[in-house]
Parts: sequence; structure tokens; C-alpha cells
Amino acid sequence: MFFIVLAAVAGATTWWQRGAGVFGDTLQQALGLLLWISPVLVGALLVSAYVQRLVPRATMEHWLGGRSGLRGLTVATIAGAMTPGGPFTAFPLVVGLHRAGASTEVCVAYLTAWSVLGLNRVLVWELPFLGVDFVALRLLVSLPLPFLAGFATRLIIRWVRP
Repeated sequence: MFFIVLAAVAGATTWWQRGAGVFGDTLQQALGLLLWISPVLVGALLVSAYVQRLVPRATMEHWLGGRSGLRGLTVATIAGAMTPGGPFTAFPLVVGLHRAGASTEVCVAYLTAWSVLGLNRVLVWELPFLGVDFVALRLLVSLPLPFLAGFATRLIIRWVRP
């Protein structure tokens, strides 16, 4: 509700300060973005829901649960690095994984890998602009980050909930 109210206030302010033409153009751009993002978001939400139903909880807990340790962090890091798209794809998937039995530390490692190691972004943006040497070095120093984030999450959870 907060964002709906914020959007209404921003729209009214745009209309008042810039006029109906600018308001209409802005609304048209926003609706175009919504139409572009909606199929991806709907697909990610469906995958999230299907993961919860298709993967048995025992299997999810074995591979990505609280006792999966380094195995779970490794799987999450690989999956996060391979997940294409923006937050509208990654976050629904993490919600689905978490609800299906993946531990919080695994979900943090997944999101960290998605944001730091995203192979899709590396191939499309980084390599053409920055070159192989720079990208290889960046990936090398970034590779431990999902594991560190996962281990740190585990320590914080143990500290907060003894």
C-alpha cells in the first residue's frame, strides 16, 4: 500500500508541476515497463510455487537445508551464479526455495552469488567492456563471497537465536 500511495502522490505532483502531457508520457513508460517485466515475474513466481510442490521437503533439506553445510552453499553458489535476470526473477526463486526447506544461509549464499557472480551479466556486459583479464580477476576475488555470506549468516543466526 505504501508504494501505491507513493506512486499516486508522485503522479499527482508530476501532473501539477509538469502538466498532463508529461504525466501521460510517464504513465505510458511505466505501463510499458510493467508489460515487459510481468511475464518474467509471473514465470518466476510459478517456478517458485512449483519448486515448493515438486521437490520433496526431505530432498530440499538434504541438498539445501540447515545441515547441508558446504554442499548446500556450493549448490546455492552455482545456482545463483547461473540465474539470469534481475531481482524479479531471483527473489521469487529464493522465497520458493526457502519455503521448500532451504536454509537461510543457503538462500543468502544464493542471492550473494546471483548479485556478485551472475554469469549472464559477465558474458553480456563485463567481458565485452572490461576484458578477460579484469573479469577473471574480479570473479576470482568474488568467488569466496557467497560462502562467506552463508557462513556469516549461520554465525549471526546462532548468535541471535542461541
